[in-house]
Amino acid sequence: MSNSENEPLPLEEAMKAVGQEVGVSPWRVVSQEMIDKFADATDDHQFIHVDPERAAAETPFGGTIAHGFLSLSLLSAMAYETIRPIREAGVGINYGFDRLRFVSPVKSGARVRTRFKLAEMTARPSGWIHINYDVTIEIEGSKKPALTARWLTLAVMERNKEQA
Repeated sequence: MSNSENEPLPLEEAMKAVGQEVGVSPWRVVSQEMIDKFADATDDHQFIHVDPERAAAETPFGGTIAHGFLSLSLLSAMAYETIRPIREAGVGINYGFDRLRFVSPVKSGARVRTRFKLAEMTARPSGWIHINYDVTIEIEGSKKPALTARWLTLAVMERNKEQA
């Protein structure tokens, strides 16, 4: 179910992938510039994120680390570039997370990628498709992931868009 083929999958075929890994995203660098922009966007300028010298001196990380929510926010882009779309699905939205855990900090300059396992998929009578992924954001060279979570998403089926 990798997006590299880019051809949308029929819903019935996508449902057969429940319980399987459906994609691994390309590696992406989490740069200090990205961390600084996220700090500006969220007004979270804690020194462990934006002050490399102080973070090196006062933390066990050896420098700055990404915000946990920055790592989490990368999921949308990594899913888009990795997971094949479902033919019948229109617009998709985030529905929430279950069991979200920030396991290891992502140091500035580290490379991360996400493994997507299709945990559940249900086509609801209302015309919505409920899609849950077990996601793991890996840090290159680390045995521990940055985060693990059950990601809950919804997509409206094309034939029911008017009802949404």
